[in-house]
Amino acid sequence: MGAATGDRPKCLVELAGRTLLDRQLGALSRAGVDEVAVVTGWCAWQFARYPFPRFHNGSWDSSSMVDSLACAGRWLRAGPVVVAYGDIVFPPSAVTAVASAPGPLVVGYDPDWLDQWSNRFDDPLSDAETFGVRDGLLTDIGGVPSNVDEVAGQYLGLLKLEPSGWAELSAELDTPDARRDTTGLLRRLVARGVPVRAVPVAGPWHEFDSARDCAVGEPVLRELDRMLFGAGVGS
Repeated sequence: MGAATGDRPKCLVELAGRTLLDRQLGALSRAGVDEVAVVTGWCAWQFARYPFPRFHNGSWDSSSMVDSLACAGRWLRAGPVVVAYGDIVFPPSAVTAVASAPGPLVVGYDPDWLDQWSNRFDDPLSDAETFGVRDGLLTDIGGVPSNVDEVAGQYLGLLKLEPSGWAELSAELDTPDARRDTTGLLRRLVARGVPVRAVPVAGPWHEFDSARDCAVGEPVLRELDRMLFGAGVGS
C-alpha cells in the first residue's frame, strides 16, 4: 500500500476515517465473537491501545503468514478459532458463515470474485489463484490459472480452524521446501485428501494490498461503515 504503511502495519492504516482493524473488530463483534487476539510483528507496540491478547512473531521479517499464525498456537490448540488476514474487511455475515460451517478446516470464498479483481488489476488473472469446489469441499487452490474457468472463486483470507484442522495445517510447515503461505499449504492438504470445507460468502468485502486498492475499495468501506457503525460514519 505504498507510503501508507511506511510507519504502521497494514491493518492500522486509516482509510475513510477508520482503520482496517477497527472494521474487523466491528464485524467480529456483531457476529457474536467476544474473544479476539492479534498476532503482531513489525511495529508491535502500536497495538498496545487495544485491550486484547497479543501474540508476537519476533521473526516477522523472515517468516511466513502461517509462521505468524503458529505464534497463536495456544489458542489454536484449545478450541475453534476464526482467523482473518489483517488486510481485509468483511461483513458480520461472513464471520457467521465460516464459523458455523461444519468441519475442522473451513475457508470462506467469494464466488463473484471477478468484479473485484477486475477493478483492482488490469489483468485479473495476474493475481488470481486457481480455486475449485465440489460438493462443498475444496478441490483446488493456490495454483496459477490459465483462464477464468479455473477460478470458481477467490479465498477471502477468512478461515475457521478447529484444533485438528490446525494440526493438519501446521504439520505441513515441517515439509522441506514446501510453500509456507496459507493457500500453498491448503493446496498440499487437498492433494493429500484432507477435507477442507469451502463456504461461499457474500460481500461487501475487500482486500487492501496496494495503493490502487485504497481508491477502488472506498465504496466498500463506506458500505461497511454504514452497516457496522451507523449511517454517515467515516464520511
